[in-house]
Amino acid sequence: MTATASEITYRLEQKRRVQADFPGPKSVALTERRKAVVAAGVASAVPVYVADADGGIIHDVDGNSFIDLGSGIAVTSVGASDPAVVGAVKEAVEHFTHTCFMVTPYEGYVAVAEQLNRLTPGDHEKRTVLFNSGAEAVENAVKVARLATGRDAVVAFDHAYHGRTNLTMALTAKAMPYKTNFGPFAPEVYRMPMSYPFREENPSITGAEAAKRAITMIEKQIGGDQVAAIIIEPIQGEGGFIVPADGFLPALAAWAKDNGIVFIADEVQSGFCRTGEWFAVNHEGVVPDIITMAKGIAGGMPLSAITGRADLLDAVHPGGLGGTYGGNPVACAAALASIGSMEEYDLNARAKHIEELATGKLRELAQEVSVIGDVRGRGAMLAIELVQAGSKEPNAELTKAVAGACLKEGVIILTCGTYGNVIRLLPPLVITDELLLDGLSVLASAIKAHA
Repeated sequence: MTATASEITYRLEQKRRVQADFPGPKSVALTERRKAVVAAGVASAVPVYVADADGGIIHDVDGNSFIDLGSGIAVTSVGASDPAVVGAVKEAVEHFTHTCFMVTPYEGYVAVAEQLNRLTPGDHEKRTVLFNSGAEAVENAVKVARLATGRDAVVAFDHAYHGRTNLTMALTAKAMPYKTNFGPFAPEVYRMPMSYPFREENPSITGAEAAKRAITMIEKQIGGDQVAAIIIEPIQGEGGFIVPADGFLPALAAWAKDNGIVFIADEVQSGFCRTGEWFAVNHEGVVPDIITMAKGIAGGMPLSAITGRADLLDAVHPGGLGGTYGGNPVACAAALASIGSMEEYDLNARAKHIEELATGKLRELAQEVSVIGDVRGRGAMLAIELVQAGSKEPNAELTKAVAGACLKEGVIILTCGTYGNVIRLLPPLVITDELLLDGLSVLASAIKAHA
């Protein structure tokens, strides 16, 4: 499959269309029903309700069509209704929906593990365990590291996001809305400075120097021989799509290896072709001891995994890993089909093409307006950081206004960042060039109108 995605077929017309009464009456009515039954703590970025989705388009219940530049937070990389995934799910569900792999196992779980062992970095012997969510994968990666090393301390980084469970909240850096009033949190978690090139006090600091800064703090505050694991997103997600300076990740991984520390790459958001490689660590040749995966793994079905060195995962006693729904057979079928589509469509090449197309437009825009402080990212995991004109002061108000303006024109974009001032672009990797360019044009107009 070529990087133009011209051979991909779609059920739905790939064009945006928004009617005057937005949100429409059916979405308004559903919102009222929701208020009466759904907890207020569950927030939604968009005030419309989905009826159908395909390729790069989302249809709502009122007949509006939106360009999807969020992919359900990097989940529907192969599209929200990829024919191969839909077919695999239909076939699987006709046989059995569940048996629990820990009770009565099945081939699908084994086949997914084989694929993940093949696709993840490194040629060492590997083992895989399947779960349901990214947070669950992270929890279990830490469990394995602590058991295998006999140590307690875990190192995470500024701007990190690793989940909403108790341990993963402790690992997550952002207080609101993820941590505020939900403590106390799991102990023995230590936070170190991230390489954030746009916001470094010393703009000339190299990745290796930034890694040394973090390593020095670890050695002083914890001691390398007390650390079970270092966990890091190779490209930080919720924290602002922060791409560390070249050399940062390799230096951390090398120091971890020298000190018997398990290096965990959290690829929940950045994995599965999202950055133009199967995993973001591949860009710098880093081979993690354990890698966590979810989101794009199964075309929208709930599935997550950890894959790592066989000696680490096999150190855990029988029964120490698992879960009732972990590796659900229908989700496994979806994962196998999704991986097949990624290879058939060559979505790594497609992600690189999206990067080339989008970053060119975004950098042109940055030359025209003074509120774009940084354009960054890899593949189809891209971001612009919005600032007060002529400074690096975060501009969260503008970011919110731009997202709202885009939505009214039929383009769904997501925001993120520690300071709430980053627009992140996560289009489905099967989006057409025409649809992507249309969405970017709407985004550019919204920024110019509100700058």
